Amino acid sequence: MDTIHLLEIIATVLALMIAIIGHEIMHGYVAYRYGDTTAKYQGRLSINPIVHVDVVGTIIVPAVLFFSGAPFMFGWAKPVPIFIPTVIRNGGYKAAIHVSLAGIAYNFTLALICAGVLSFFQDLHQVNSYIEYFVVYFFIQALIYNVVLGLFNLYPIPPLDGSHALTYFAMIMGWNSIVRLYESAERYGMIILILFIATPLSHYFFLPIRYVIGWLY
Repeated sequence: MDTIHLLEIIATVLALMIAIIGHEIMHGYVAYRYGDTTAKYQGRLSINPIVHVDVVGTIIVPAVLFFSGAPFMFGWAKPVPIFIPTVIRNGGYKAAIHVSLAGIAYNFTLALICAGVLSFFQDLHQVNSYIEYFVVYFFIQALIYNVVLGLFNLYPIPPLDGSHALTYFAMIMGWNSIVRLYESAERYGMIILILFIATPLSHYFFLPIRYVIGWLY
Protein backbone atom coordinates (compact mmCIF):
# COMPACT_ATOMS: atom_id res chain seq x y z
CA MET A 1 0.00 0.00 0.00
CA ASP A 2 1.51 3.32 -1.08
CA THR A 3 1.54 6.47 1.06
CA ILE A 4 -1.22 8.22 -0.91
CA HIS A 5 -3.61 5.28 -0.55
CA LEU A 6 -2.92 5.06 3.19
CA LEU A 7 -3.55 8.78 3.64
CA GLU A 8 -6.84 8.47 1.74
CA ILE A 9 -8.02 5.61 3.97
CA ILE A 10 -7.16 7.49 7.18
CA ALA A 11 -8.80 10.70 5.94
CA THR A 12 -11.90 8.83 4.79
CA VAL A 13 -12.37 6.98 8.08
CA LEU A 14 -11.81 10.17 10.10
CA ALA A 15 -14.27 12.17 7.97
CA LEU A 16 -16.96 9.48 8.17
CA MET A 17 -16.57 9.07 11.94
CA ILE A 18 -16.88 12.81 12.53
CA ALA A 19 -20.01 12.95 10.35
CA ILE A 20 -21.91 10.01 11.81
CA ILE A 21 -20.85 10.29 15.46
CA GLY A 22 -21.42 14.04 15.58
CA HIS A 23 -24.85 13.50 14.02
CA GLU A 24 -25.91 11.26 16.90
CA ILE A 25 -24.32 13.42 19.60
CA MET A 26 -26.27 16.44 18.37
CA HIS A 27 -29.56 14.58 18.76
CA GLY A 28 -28.66 13.86 22.37
CA TYR A 29 -27.32 17.33 23.07
CA VAL A 30 -30.43 19.14 21.82
CA ALA A 31 -32.62 16.71 23.77
CA TYR A 32 -30.49 17.49 26.83
CA ARG A 33 -31.11 21.21 26.33
CA TYR A 34 -34.81 20.40 26.51
CA GLY A 35 -34.42 18.54 29.79
CA ASP A 36 -33.83 14.95 28.67
CA THR A 37 -30.75 13.70 30.52
CA THR A 38 -30.91 10.13 29.19
CA ALA A 39 -28.02 10.44 26.74
CA LYS A 40 -25.86 12.40 29.19
CA TYR A 41 -26.26 9.89 32.00
CA GLN A 42 -25.45 7.02 29.64
CA GLY A 43 -22.27 8.75 28.51
CA ARG A 44 -23.49 9.22 24.94
CA LEU A 45 -22.70 12.93 24.71
CA SER A 46 -19.00 12.03 24.79
CA ILE A 47 -16.82 12.58 21.71
CA ASN A 48 -15.11 9.25 22.49
CA PRO A 49 -15.86 7.26 19.30
CA ILE A 50 -15.80 3.90 21.11
CA VAL A 51 -19.09 4.55 22.92
CA HIS A 52 -20.84 5.33 19.63
CA VAL A 53 -19.49 2.58 17.38
CA ASP A 54 -22.04 0.22 15.87
CA VAL A 55 -20.25 -2.87 14.53
CA VAL A 56 -22.41 -3.12 11.43
CA GLY A 57 -23.11 0.55 10.68
CA THR A 58 -19.77 2.08 11.68
CA ILE A 59 -17.38 -0.67 10.60
CA ILE A 60 -18.76 -3.39 8.33
CA VAL A 61 -21.01 -1.38 5.98
CA PRO A 62 -18.47 1.44 5.33
CA ALA A 63 -15.68 -1.11 4.85
CA VAL A 64 -17.69 -3.12 2.32
CA LEU A 65 -18.61 0.03 0.40
CA PHE A 66 -15.04 1.31 0.45
CA PHE A 67 -13.37 -1.88 -0.77
CA SER A 68 -16.08 -2.54 -3.35
CA GLY A 69 -15.34 0.81 -4.95
CA ALA A 70 -18.72 2.40 -4.19
CA PRO A 71 -19.01 6.06 -5.34
CA PHE A 72 -19.40 7.13 -1.71
CA MET A 73 -19.66 5.43 1.65
CA PHE A 74 -22.47 5.42 4.13
CA GLY A 75 -22.76 4.36 7.75
CA TRP A 76 -24.32 5.04 11.09
CA ALA A 77 -23.46 5.08 14.78
CA LYS A 78 -25.47 3.63 17.63
CA PRO A 79 -28.58 5.79 18.08
CA VAL A 80 -28.35 8.12 21.06
CA PRO A 81 -31.07 7.26 23.62
CA ILE A 82 -33.69 10.01 23.83
CA PHE A 83 -36.87 10.08 25.92
CA ILE A 84 -39.10 12.14 23.64
CA PRO A 85 -41.97 12.50 26.19
CA THR A 86 -39.61 14.54 28.39
CA VAL A 87 -38.64 16.72 25.42
CA ILE A 88 -42.28 17.29 24.49
CA ARG A 89 -43.24 18.04 28.08
CA ASN A 90 -40.56 20.74 28.36
CA GLY A 91 -40.66 22.20 24.85
CA GLY A 92 -43.65 20.82 23.01
CA TYR A 93 -43.73 19.20 19.60
CA LYS A 94 -41.52 21.99 18.21
CA ALA A 95 -38.80 20.81 20.59
CA ALA A 96 -39.23 17.26 19.30
CA ILE A 97 -38.78 18.59 15.75
CA HIS A 98 -35.59 20.37 16.82
CA VAL A 99 -34.26 17.12 18.29
CA SER A 100 -35.18 15.19 15.15
CA LEU A 101 -33.41 17.66 12.85
CA ALA A 102 -30.39 18.35 15.07
CA GLY A 103 -28.16 15.76 13.42
CA ILE A 104 -29.12 16.96 9.95
CA ALA A 105 -28.37 20.57 10.90
CA TYR A 106 -24.96 19.43 12.19
CA ASN A 107 -24.16 17.65 8.93
CA PHE A 108 -25.23 20.58 6.76
CA THR A 109 -23.21 23.01 8.89
CA LEU A 110 -20.07 20.89 8.57
CA ALA A 111 -20.59 20.52 4.83
CA LEU A 112 -20.75 24.30 4.42
CA ILE A 113 -17.64 24.74 6.57
CA CYS A 114 -15.77 22.16 4.49
CA ALA A 115 -16.82 23.91 1.27
CA GLY A 116 -15.53 27.19 2.67
CA VAL A 117 -12.21 25.67 3.70
CA LEU A 118 -11.74 23.96 0.33
CA SER A 119 -12.12 27.28 -1.46
CA PHE A 120 -8.72 28.24 -0.02
CA PHE A 121 -6.92 25.13 -1.28
CA GLN A 122 -5.71 24.04 -4.68
CA ASP A 123 -6.94 20.98 -6.50
CA LEU A 124 -5.67 17.60 -5.26
CA HIS A 125 -3.53 17.27 -8.39
CA GLN A 126 -1.72 20.49 -7.58
CA VAL A 127 -0.79 19.97 -3.91
CA ASN A 128 2.86 20.05 -2.97
CA SER A 129 3.13 17.74 0.04
CA TYR A 130 1.61 14.71 1.72
CA ILE A 131 0.28 16.88 4.54
CA GLU A 132 -1.49 19.20 2.13
CA TYR A 133 -2.87 16.20 0.21
CA PHE A 134 -4.24 14.69 3.44
CA VAL A 135 -5.87 17.95 4.53
CA VAL A 136 -7.54 18.59 1.17
CA TYR A 137 -8.67 14.99 0.78
CA PHE A 138 -10.07 14.97 4.33
CA PHE A 139 -12.19 18.08 3.73
CA ILE A 140 -13.44 16.70 0.42
CA GLN A 141 -14.53 13.46 2.09
CA ALA A 142 -16.02 15.32 5.05
CA LEU A 143 -18.06 17.49 2.67
CA ILE A 144 -19.33 14.44 0.79
CA TYR A 145 -20.28 12.37 3.84
CA ASN A 146 -21.98 15.23 5.64
CA VAL A 147 -24.09 16.01 2.57
CA VAL A 148 -24.93 12.32 2.15
CA LEU A 149 -25.93 11.89 5.80
CA GLY A 150 -27.77 15.19 6.01
CA LEU A 151 -29.88 14.78 2.88
CA PHE A 152 -30.39 11.04 3.34
CA ASN A 153 -31.79 11.54 6.83
CA LEU A 154 -33.95 14.41 5.62
CA TYR A 155 -36.09 12.08 3.51
CA PRO A 156 -39.50 11.58 5.20
CA ILE A 157 -39.18 7.80 5.22
CA PRO A 158 -39.37 5.87 8.51
CA PRO A 159 -37.15 5.50 10.47
CA LEU A 160 -35.15 8.47 9.10
CA ASP A 161 -35.06 11.78 10.96
CA GLY A 162 -37.18 13.51 8.35
CA SER A 163 -40.09 11.17 9.05
CA HIS A 164 -39.95 11.95 12.77
CA ALA A 165 -39.86 15.70 12.15
CA LEU A 166 -42.79 15.46 9.75
CA THR A 167 -44.79 13.37 12.23
CA TYR A 168 -44.34 15.94 15.01
CA PHE A 169 -45.20 18.75 12.58
CA ALA A 170 -48.38 16.86 11.64
CA MET A 171 -49.22 16.63 15.35
CA ILE A 172 -48.86 20.41 15.66
CA MET A 173 -51.10 20.96 12.65
CA GLY A 174 -53.64 18.38 13.76
CA TRP A 175 -53.11 16.23 10.65
CA ASN A 176 -54.07 13.03 12.42
CA SER A 177 -54.36 11.01 9.22
CA ILE A 178 -50.68 11.66 8.44
CA VAL A 179 -49.70 10.75 11.99
CA ARG A 180 -51.60 7.46 11.72
CA LEU A 181 -50.05 6.82 8.30
CA TYR A 182 -46.53 7.16 9.67
CA GLU A 183 -47.30 5.08 12.72
CA SER A 184 -48.55 2.26 10.50
CA ALA A 185 -45.67 2.64 8.01
CA GLU A 186 -42.97 2.48 10.70
CA ARG A 187 -42.76 -1.31 10.51
CA TYR A 188 -42.21 -1.18 6.73
CA GLY A 189 -39.67 1.62 6.75
CA MET A 190 -36.57 -0.49 6.13
CA ILE A 191 -38.27 -2.31 3.27
CA ILE A 192 -39.15 1.01 1.67
CA LEU A 193 -35.58 2.24 2.08
CA ILE A 194 -34.19 -0.92 0.47
CA LEU A 195 -36.53 -0.44 -2.49
CA PHE A 196 -35.17 3.07 -2.99
CA ILE A 197 -31.51 2.17 -2.45
CA ALA A 198 -31.14 -1.26 -4.08
CA THR A 199 -33.29 -0.76 -7.19
CA PRO A 200 -33.13 1.57 -10.24
CA LEU A 201 -35.01 4.07 -8.06
CA SER A 202 -31.66 4.75 -6.38
CA HIS A 203 -30.73 7.02 -9.31
CA TYR A 204 -33.54 9.40 -8.39
CA PHE A 205 -33.13 8.83 -4.65
CA PHE A 206 -29.50 9.99 -4.66
CA LEU A 207 -29.87 12.63 -7.40
CA PRO A 208 -30.35 15.54 -4.93
CA ILE A 209 -27.29 14.37 -3.01
CA ARG A 210 -25.13 14.38 -6.15
CA TYR A 211 -26.47 17.79 -7.10
CA VAL A 212 -25.69 19.39 -3.71
CA ILE A 213 -22.20 17.84 -3.59
CA GLY A 214 -21.48 19.18 -7.06
CA TRP A 215 -22.83 22.61 -6.13
CA LEU A 216 -20.76 22.87 -2.96
CA TYR A 217 -17.56 21.43 -4.45
